[in-house]
Amino acid sequence: MDGTLGAGGHAAGILATSEPGGMLLGLDVDPQALALANRKLAPFGERARLKRASYTSLNEELALLGWEAVDGILLDLGASSMQFDTPERGFSFLADGPLDMRFDPQALLTAAGIVNQWPEQELADLIYRYGEDPAGRRIARAIVEARPLSRTGDLAAVIERALGRRGPHHPATRTFQALRIAVNGELEAIEKVLPLALQALGPGGRLAVIAFHSLEDRLVKEFFRRESRDCLCPPRQPACTCKHQALLKEVNRRPITPTEDEIKRNSRARSAKLRIAQKN
Repeated sequence: MDGTLGAGGHAAGILATSEPGGMLLGLDVDPQALALANRKLAPFGERARLKRASYTSLNEELALLGWEAVDGILLDLGASSMQFDTPERGFSFLADGPLDMRFDPQALLTAAGIVNQWPEQELADLIYRYGEDPAGRRIARAIVEARPLSRTGDLAAVIERALGRRGPHHPATRTFQALRIAVNGELEAIEKVLPLALQALGPGGRLAVIAFHSLEDRLVKEFFRRESRDCLCPPRQPACTCKHQALLKEVNRRPITPTEDEIKRNSRARSAKLRIAQKN
């Protein structure tokens, strides 16, 4: 199962290497992504089952197919290049577009809703927590003073005026990340899907997760570490009372990161971290 289907690149690789009989369920909430994936995966015929759905509903989708378990699950977290490269989706400050940022265009919450309606303190907390930006209060104050804002270019300009331009990265980078995470409930979805994925795997099945920032990667790392231990009791406790049993083992304790050649071919891969775990 590919829970973050996108344009179908990973799915095509999985189907090609699992010939002749391997089957794949691909999920995505983005209709633009599904349209691209349908075309890319058409040569694989019935071996590719694509559905517009969130990866948090993976167990229901597997049940509809009559699949009791799967051999592998891939989650490529965050926004896709296709979404960043479509100005109308509002994910990037590099091209002007509406303040949207929704993976699912039918979802109610947009970036504009947060920027224009949330109280200043909540905005500051959001930028600090999800964007890990220590200048969250200053950015939130500048946003509130500039309301209403409806375009990505306007928001980026407000942040740049508030912070100035220093270093290689645009000062709006972390705020845009924070807004996207909040709009799509990304961290909550990760916390929900990891135990569901573990449940859906058959014995020996593998869960592979690609994360692009520390908040995502931390959730994955902590889940893998916890579920690979036989006891979760405090270290000084003389006897185990939790009765927890390890359900998986980490294939790689340290995350796999892209090579220099991979980064040259795709600069957006520079922050990717791949963690893999295998079900006992």
